[in-house]
Amino acid sequence: MRILLSAAIAALVAAPALAQSPALPHVALETALGTITLKLEADKAPATVANFLRYVDEKRLDGTSFYRAMLVGEPGSFGLIQGGVQGDPKRLLPPVKHEPTTQTGLSNISGAISMARAAPGTATADFFIILGNLSSLDAKTEGEGDILGFAPFGQVVAGMEVVTAIQTAQTDPEKGKGAMKGQMLAKPIAIKTARRVAPPPPPEPEPAPAAEPEFDPSELPQP
Repeated sequence: MRILLSAAIAALVAAPALAQSPALPHVALETALGTITLKLEADKAPATVANFLRYVDEKRLDGTSFYRAMLVGEPGSFGLIQGGVQGDPKRLLPPVKHEPTTQTGLSNISGAISMARAAPGTATADFFIILGNLSSLDAKTEGEGDILGFAPFGQVVAGMEVVTAIQTAQTDPEKGKGAMKGQMLAKPIAIKTARRVAPPPPPEPEPAPAAEPEFDPSELPQP
């Protein structure tokens, strides 16, 4: 009796594919140094993403800037760039509730975009993009004081070279207060526009494996 491995493989290939979830929103930040494209994790951080998209859709980020660059070590290794409206009352919306990483499952790793804040629940429009693994900014499950960390809500999917260029722009040693002193850009990098963009097309499915040939057990090598 012949063993038909090809039939078993065909049955697996013919299994119905899982339904795909809706595409996540994408936003392009057109800056003076190039475009940074973001994928926003609306399924994991819905309140934070909705808040950010409202700023985008109402064009409240147009004409703002990246104004802070923190560099630790070699360019592009560790640090962050920060941008937003810098408290401009004409652009501000009410604060958004804090969605900690212990709730969202996201992390402050390289390319993540997170909300800048003072106390939890005070974030409005300012945000930062991370270079390197800064998961120390994630929420903690125990400890004293403010352990809720910073709230990432998306990821850079194109334009990290622009992020690095902003991070390495010249800073003013006299500008800034407290921990931000010396990290303020001498010439802020303009965010010309912030717009929703279409997500990239899904990757092409891999071709089905070639069918296994039929064979007779008697043809196998014998001990």
